[in-house]
Amino acid sequence: MLRSIKDVNLPKFLSHDLPLFAGITSDLFPGVELPEPDYSVLIPAIKENGDKMNLQVTKVFQEKILQIYEMMIVRHGFMIVGEPFGGKSSAYKVLAGALGDICDKGLMEENKVQITVINPKSITMGQLYGSFDPISHEWSDGVLAVSYRAFATATTPDRKWLIFDGPVDAIWIENMNTVLDDNKKLCLMSGEIIQLS
Repeated sequence: MLRSIKDVNLPKFLSHDLPLFAGITSDLFPGVELPEPDYSVLIPAIKENGDKMNLQVTKVFQEKILQIYEMMIVRHGFMIVGEPFGGKSSAYKVLAGALGDICDKGLMEENKVQITVINPKSITMGQLYGSFDPISHEWSDGVLAVSYRAFATATTPDRKWLIFDGPVDAIWIENMNTVLDDNKKLCLMSGEIIQLS
């Protein structure tokens, strides 16, 4: 139980909140010492992929990649938030490469990663989700609808990451509510509902 609480909550906190969180968990679970998770396969793969991408895998960078991995295990949707040039994109790319290498070696029962990256602020809402033509009233799918449907109908066991790489905006994120909750459904204005398995 303590492992789950830490895995889900620790990546959300800022550095000055960590001692407070550690104090709360030690009060709730006195004397409980968690064993360190076994990343003996993942960490070397992370370092190898960092080298391939000409990146220095520092302790902090490695920790962030492991936090992304832990969040990915317990949630199907989450945000990686940080300053520009903070290593967010590099972290998920290194993790994707590491998981692919681990899959090739047949370790950890992992799968390769398929990535589709969309900048939601670079296009209109109609281009993102889809829209009706004002003259013909025909529906045209947006980039997200096409990508989401392709992932939903794919038969490969690969992990599918649909990444919105850009600033968070109340308009496009609100339309993602049903995707990010347990329903995993993309509801389009055309009335179509795309279910992700």
